[in-house]
This record gives sequence, C-alpha cells and structure tokens, in this order.
Amino acid sequence: MKIQRTKNAARNILFDGTLQAMRMVVPFIMRTIVLHYLGIEFLGLGGLFRSILSFLNLAELGVANAMVFSMYKPIAEDDRDTICALMKLYRTLYRIIGLFILAVGLFLTPFLKNLIKGTTPDGVNLYVLYFMNLGITVISYWLFAYKTSLLYAHQRRDISSKVSLLVLPVQYGLQILVLVVFRSYYLYLAVQMCSQVATNVLTAWQVTRLYPGYSPRGDLPKERKLDIAKRVRDLFTSKFSYIISTSSDTLVISSFLGLSALALFQNYFYIITSLRTMLDVIFGACIAGVGNSLITETREKNFKDLQKLTVLYGWLMGVSSAMLLCMVQPFMTIWMGEENLLALGVVVCFAVYFYLQGMNKLLNMFKDAAGIWRRDRMRPLTGALVNLSLNLLTVRWLGLYGVILSTVVSIVVVEIP
Repeated sequence: MKIQRTKNAARNILFDGTLQAMRMVVPFIMRTIVLHYLGIEFLGLGGLFRSILSFLNLAELGVANAMVFSMYKPIAEDDRDTICALMKLYRTLYRIIGLFILAVGLFLTPFLKNLIKGTTPDGVNLYVLYFMNLGITVISYWLFAYKTSLLYAHQRRDISSKVSLLVLPVQYGLQILVLVVFRSYYLYLAVQMCSQVATNVLTAWQVTRLYPGYSPRGDLPKERKLDIAKRVRDLFTSKFSYIISTSSDTLVISSFLGLSALALFQNYFYIITSLRTMLDVIFGACIAGVGNSLITETREKNFKDLQKLTVLYGWLMGVSSAMLLCMVQPFMTIWMGEENLLALGVVVCFAVYFYLQGMNKLLNMFKDAAGIWRRDRMRPLTGALVNLSLNLLTVRWLGLYGVILSTVVSIVVVEIP
C-alpha cells in the first residue's frame, strides 16, 4: 500500500501545528498562574519531577521509533499478519517498560530530597506529588499506548493531534480553575492524570475505528525479533544524548543552585523548546512519508529530497536563532518581570545551543526513517557523558553559564558529524 505522502503530511502539519501552538501558548499562561498563586518554587519542583521521569523514560528510548520503522515495509506490502504481530510485541514491550519505570521510580523515592538544594514549598508532601507524576507517566505506557504505532506508521499523526486538541482545552481550563479557586497543586496534577487517561482511551478508539482489521495477535519469527532488538539498542544510544543533556542540566541546577534558579532556567528553556517544537512539526509530519519513500522511491530521489530539505532547514534555524536572541529578553520582561530575567550572556549561550541542537534534526529524521542508527551510535552517548561531566565540573564555578556551555561544548566537539 502506497501512502498518500503529500496529503498526509499537509494534514499532519495543520493539526500537529495547531496542537503545538496550543501547547506552546497555554503553558505560558499556566506557568504565570502557578508563579502568581503558588510561587516560583513550584515551577522548579515541577521541572525537577519532569527531569527525573525523563531519566526513567530512557527505558522507552528506541522502542517506539524501531517499532514504527518495522511497520513501514509491511504497510507498503499490505502484510496485515506481520503488522498485527508487531502490535502484539509493541504492547508487551510497553507493559514491561511501564512496570520498569514504576519499579525504578519507587526505588528512587528515598533520594528525592537529596536532589533539592535549600527549602521546598510549604504545605505540600513532596512524595505524594512525586507519586502522582510517576502515575501519570506509567499510565501513558500501560493504557493502549501501543496503538499509536499504527497512526504514526500510516502517517496519520493528525488523528492523535485531533484527540489532544479535544482533551487539552478541558485539561487546561480545569487546571486554571483549581489553581485560582483552590490553589491546590494536588488537584492540578489530578486533572492532568485524568486527561492522560482520556487521551489514551480516545486515541485507541480512533485507531480501532480507522483500522478495524488490526489487533495484537500472532508472533514474529525469532530472526525478526532479534533484528528489532538490535535496532532498539542502536536507537537507544542515538536518542540518549538529548535526554541526558536536558535532564542532567535540570538535576545539576536543582542540586547545586536550588529550585528558584531552576525555575528561571526553565522559563527560558521552555521558550527554546516551544520554538523548536514548532519547527519540528514539519519533520514529525513527514517522517512516515520519508520512511515510505525510502522503501518505494529511488536512492537518487531520496538524496535530492535530503539536499533540498537541508537548505530549507538551515535557513529556518538561522532566522529562528536570530529572532530568539533579539526578542527573548523583552518577552521575558513582559511575561515574568525584570526581577526574573537572566543575564544577556546566558541568553546568547541559549541561542547558540538552540542553533547547534537544531542543525542535526534533519539528518536524524532521515536516520530514524531509514533505521540506520548503528554506525554512529556511540557518538551521542559520548556527548551525553561529556556534557554531564562538564556540568558537574563547571556549575560551582560558572553557575548557569557552566551548565549551558557544557552542552554547547559537547555538541560541537562530539555530536556534530
């Protein structure tokens, strides 16, 4: 079966772009409300929990991409039995991953206070908040998560985006209500947990409606399972760098500089992440089409597509980095006030980091679509270890400068081919 790549990509860009715009704009409002009604330490605490769970999510790295890649050829050949067997394997792996995250998350519980320098917010139980965040993550794996692989492999990310566009406005509205009326971070997280359940259930229902002939059944040959296991292993190291870099930055800042410094850092990092996410919408919409093209089109055509997209993305990253450097401080003054600004030198470091991190995105998209992660699998792993080591060496001496520059150095020296 040949996927309608252009039509699906346009549809994905429209709905995924709308979703990312919502996820970019509304959380600005949410962070402002949390700061006003609960205090800056709650912003830092939320960022710390997300970073801890990002470390635990390393268990998943590689599984989703490898499984979706494994579906490209069966979909092109309309091999339903193989697709169903892959779904069964994917379901089993996600159940194991969810159990692993739960077990390790519980094991880390006694060490939470060691990751926070200074005081924690008054009137809350640190461990209850952590367990609620952990529960949200585990639910995201256990509750029909494997079905999304069909959407991504068929280049129908727009379906999951439509579900999120339906659920998220309700979630954000209720979260704003509980913050303003009750000033309760517990209720804030409870709403998020219910939203995660609703998103997974509605997405699974849509997948069943669109692809009624697919269900998790059958078994793959042993050789096929071994091939998938190798791809997961190789992709794990390929994806390892970004998670380690962002999460280690957060944990190091929290441990050495405190929750308030972490909140200021993450205000700026949130802007960078939001801008990069909007740019990544294009690639997220196209990756399944690229995978299908690599199967059905010639090598020459795929290489020409890579050349054209490289020029386009180079311009986008250059213009975006310049805009970020010029506009982020005025925006932060309006959003958080002058008392919550970082130094201009830190902003320059952020802009350099944004540009360097983005320039590898296009090549990584083609690597993910083609499943060729083995050749340079040790490069990102080395970069992550260099970044973490430099963080620990420089944070006491340079503060936030040391954290950001450590990431920049690791990208320039190690990660860029």
